Amino acid sequence: MKLLAKKKPLKILFWFGPFLLAAGLTSGFVSQNWGPIQLTLIILGTLIIVLWLIWQNKQNNWLGQRSTQASTNALIATLAVLAILGLINFLGTRYDTRVDLTETKLFTLAPQSRELVRNLQVPAKILLFDVNQDPVDRDLLENYRRQSSKFSFEYIDPQARPGLARKFGVKDYGEVYLEFGDKRQLVQVVGPQQRLSEVKLTNSLQQISSISSAKVYLLQGHGEHELSGKGEGVISQAVKALNDKGYTTSALNLVEKSSIPQDANVVVVAGPKRSLFENEVKALQDYLNRGGNVMLMIDPDTDPKLESLLAQWGVKLDNRLAVDVSASVGLGPAAPLVTQYGKHPITKDFGNGISFYPLARPIDTNPVPGIQATPLLLTKAYPNSWAESDQQSENLKFNPESDRKGPLTLGVALTRKLSAKSEATSNSTPTPTPTATPQTQASPTQRATPTTAATPASPTQRATPTTAATPASPTQRAKPIAAATPQTSASPTQRAKPTTPATPASPTPTTTPTATATPASPTPSSTSGESRMVVLGNSDFIINGLFDKQLNGDVFLNSVTWLSQQDQQPLSISPKEVINRRINLTGVQALLLELSSLVILPLIGLVVAAIFWWTRR
Repeated sequence: MKLLAKKKPLKILFWFGPFLLAAGLTSGFVSQNWGPIQLTLIILGTLIIVLWLIWQNKQNNWLGQRSTQASTNALIATLAVLAILGLINFLGTRYDTRVDLTETKLFTLAPQSRELVRNLQVPAKILLFDVNQDPVDRDLLENYRRQSSKFSFEYIDPQARPGLARKFGVKDYGEVYLEFGDKRQLVQVVGPQQRLSEVKLTNSLQQISSISSAKVYLLQGHGEHELSGKGEGVISQAVKALNDKGYTTSALNLVEKSSIPQDANVVVVAGPKRSLFENEVKALQDYLNRGGNVMLMIDPDTDPKLESLLAQWGVKLDNRLAVDVSASVGLGPAAPLVTQYGKHPITKDFGNGISFYPLARPIDTNPVPGIQATPLLLTKAYPNSWAESDQQSENLKFNPESDRKGPLTLGVALTRKLSAKSEATSNSTPTPTPTATPQTQASPTQRATPTTAATPASPTQRATPTTAATPASPTQRAKPIAAATPQTSASPTQRAKPTTPATPASPTPTTTPTATATPASPTPSSTSGESRMVVLGNSDFIINGLFDKQLNGDVFLNSVTWLSQQDQQPLSISPKEVINRRINLTGVQALLLELSSLVILPLIGLVVAAIFWWTRR
């Protein structure tokens, strides 16, 4: 009894240790302040527990007992398991890995979105002015935030923070704003029927983060697809998609303008049905020669008279029709499906995705020094696809004498480095130079000089004769008729175009300074030292109704992005949508399914069970 009475105060003293330790830890975690009071409680409690264990060991050799050793091993194993689980959870939180097993990767950001967020140089923040946090929207924003620490989001109650709501001009619940530095932009309005869209969020982020807006001109006047409206063959969806990505689009009529505008980054020729004039083709050639970028989409049974331009790049259009008999999606053999793509920035993320091209023509390329050509779109091999020469036949059948076996190339991307001479010529400004009448050879940079005042020349004009002359064609060379010694050879860049009659020149050779200088050729905004061109054998794949199907729109948008030479903008496929896999059953099929599940299958089970019972009986 006396021994128990002596040990009782010591037991009471022991319980102060866990109490003080728990009080110190609780106070520190709750207040998030590990001050002197919290540390004193923790140290004092730990010290009491240690002294108690030492005293118990001296009294009855507690540490040497088998039960103590077993308990200690169990405690250490438990603590080790908890430490391992804690470490795994820490690593999982900090370095999370998600596996998306859905067919179209519904829960994975598109490569374009991932690359754009990872390359953010300025913090971007999404503000959702709503009281309800939809789990689908939050999961999408979490996917963005995992890509970069510079991306964040926040849900805000407009009534709880009215000052911030007025700052952004919030008018209703569900408005989503993007804040990028000192810029703010409305992304969309979400609600029960409209969830947050990755397409709109990525496009808004790309627009607000882009430093400059590239200018895209779409050629008109030769039966090309209309840019607006609701008729057949309109490409307003493609134009809107370009605007959503931050491009500025405008129509271009080269009959009204003698040259490509100076601010043009890309010129798109979408399905011309009639021939271009010679001066229009020349304008496109000059634009490419000074570093421009052109996208040509030319359909079968059309001749836009671009052979001379394409020949300079080693491209030849095949007049036959690309046929694909392997397609089983109701598009017909004249709309080849493409699942094979060339290794190029335009198609690098397409994988085995599908794009289709109704009524397309094959494209051939020939090696040209300085031109690098990469096939983009490849059809299947023969006998699945071939080039059909008899386009009027209702029964498409391969003819070895006139047809061509697949695989066929329906699109090609080309690059040409600019020479130092062409860059210097395109960027130089002409200066007045004296010109003597007798000449033997004109310099490529010289201009023919009139001896009297003449009408200022247009940007496409060169030499102007000094006396009245018969009107010359645009392809004729300059040849003054009053010179003492006629020119034997004119510069390749000179063209003759008569102006108003002037006073006949004196037979004595004179030297007269030029009256006006020809304006310098406009230079594109790109200064990368190369020109680019994409040629596709079809243009109908971007019309309204087909543009947003499969990868059709991505082929067009990625081509324009690559042509604009803004390589900092990512190229990839658009986010995927849910595939409709519902089965449409007739009344008879639904009744049969119901009977089979409720009557036939249970009856089969009963019969099998009865057979087993009878055989074992």
